Amino acid sequence: MSDVDSAGAPPRADAGPSRGRRLTITTTAIGGLVLSGALGPFVQAPTLWGLVPIVLYAALALLGMDIMVATVVAVISALLIMLPTPAEIGELLGESLGDQVTVIGLVIMLGAGVGEILRSTGIAATIVRGVMRVVGERNRTAATLGVMVSCLLLVASLGTLAGALAIAAPLLLPVVARLGFTRSATAAMMFTGGCAGLALAPFAGSNVAIMSAAEVGYLQYLLYGAGPLAVLSLVAGLVIVPWMQRRTEGTGDDYDAADLGATDDAPKRGSGRATAAFALVLVASVGYAIASGAGTTFPLLALPLMGIVAGLVGGLSPTEIAVQMYRGAARLVNVFLLFWLLAVLFAGIDELQPFQVILDTYGTDMRGLSPFVFALLIAALGWVGVPGATAAQVVLLDKVFGELAASLGISAGAWVVVLLFASKADTYGPFPNANMVGSMSLARSTNLKNILLTGFALLVPCCLMYAVILFFETS
Repeated sequence: MSDVDSAGAPPRADAGPSRGRRLTITTTAIGGLVLSGALGPFVQAPTLWGLVPIVLYAALALLGMDIMVATVVAVISALLIMLPTPAEIGELLGESLGDQVTVIGLVIMLGAGVGEILRSTGIAATIVRGVMRVVGERNRTAATLGVMVSCLLLVASLGTLAGALAIAAPLLLPVVARLGFTRSATAAMMFTGGCAGLALAPFAGSNVAIMSAAEVGYLQYLLYGAGPLAVLSLVAGLVIVPWMQRRTEGTGDDYDAADLGATDDAPKRGSGRATAAFALVLVASVGYAIASGAGTTFPLLALPLMGIVAGLVGGLSPTEIAVQMYRGAARLVNVFLLFWLLAVLFAGIDELQPFQVILDTYGTDMRGLSPFVFALLIAALGWVGVPGATAAQVVLLDKVFGELAASLGISAGAWVVVLLFASKADTYGPFPNANMVGSMSLARSTNLKNILLTGFALLVPCCLMYAVILFFETS
């Protein structure tokens, strides 16, 4: 995937990386692969050297390498360290096709298909006109807050970031395109609001695990952990998004408003009725997902259903609906391939088990510490050593350190903060992850460096805020 994605992004105004930057990128990639090849014959899992592929990936992304090329390099690095047989490589590739990360890529493709239906039926333009009447043509601050809150509410309701943002993206992109936001700034909005919603989600597995481990209710979980994170995210987003907009404006990172149905053309016949039907199916789908506890895979059914209903009510024939869905989804096939490669990379790192080494090495050396220092170390250990924000990993941290935390006098509120930070902080950095790439891809951006910078900009104040909370809770 290049800096100009297949969704119709205009070419970048700059000439690309300088010769020195290209040389640095190439040297880093080759050096990382040489190191991986040298390590392969001498290391066995679990090994701390398993961090090499993901560190190399982050370095290449920050240097500005094409995201697809950087992902391929990181996958090759992992394979060189693992030294699997050809049969094992084939098995890894096959199993990764069914991985949750790959499913996110498929969901993003389907979201693009629905977006094409909304454009062709005039629903997107109808939504844009309605939003513009509320926020005004030039009120970017209100639009930024509106996008972040919309993503927050939908992700909190569904408990899944990629699935919820895939539903929101076709509605939000025409609005931000009309207001002149860049793709990177839009990705920052969606990522910031979505991650805040993921922390608030009452039915998300990891959040339920945190409440169970700390033996607190949802209100206490909000008070100590998720509430401050959500508020901080929205406030920080109002600073980060304008900064990202200034950083990327005029670089060819813009949307084609006409391609997204965000023009001033006269309303299409029947678009109002189609918009109402689409909204009804959207609300019903979200309500069902909340009631049933459906996860990331639910949008695989909900998105085509919304596209079909919107198309039929909007006057399209079944054949035209299929063509439009295919046309929209086909533009983001490269995103599906990207997420498949990410699934392979993450599976390879799991096989090498570098984080287990960190846990085994430092997990038993924390007795005798002050409550505050202990809490900080467990939070940091979970962040670096147990990535993924899954319920099982929250339970693992609680089983290993829960009794010791209680014996040191750490309160339930402080333990909520520790487990929340330990399970959520890796979403913001320091390494690329599926939530970052998902938000970026749904915004039709290809600049991984900018979404990494967004994550860092959220992570720093988050660390400071939780350190202050822990200090008072453990004093």
